[in-house]
Amino acid sequence: MSKRAIFSKNAPEAIGPYSQAVVFGDFVFVSGQIPLRKDGTLVSGDFEKEVKQVFNNISEILKEENLNFSNILMVNVYLKDIGLFSKLNEIYKEYFSPPFPSRAVVEVSKLPKDVRVETSVIAGK
Repeated sequence: MSKRAIFSKNAPEAIGPYSQAVVFGDFVFVSGQIPLRKDGTLVSGDFEKEVKQVFNNISEILKEENLNFSNILMVNVYLKDIGLFSKLNEIYKEYFSPPFPSRAVVEVSKLPKDVRVETSVIAGK
């Protein structure tokens, strides 16, 4: 098996030496997405809008492989403030339904561009 990169023009470009996502076999590994619009500007000041931008970025990347949120198997969420956990769960349920993917949510001290949330996912074809 070989890996190949995915690039969506409808999601922000990588801000470092990594791919938006990588396909390997029947799996798609989406790099951590922050609330960055495709034009490079940040969504900030409203946690709900920030999370929705992150999920929009993930959606646009998955669309490149004709996938959607129902294909997601694992979600990793990094929060600058774990106090936002309940709010994250409210928003999360708008995008995911049973059977829910496995998930990890951790508090971190710092994220790229000093954002409050970053999310990566693994999806299956």
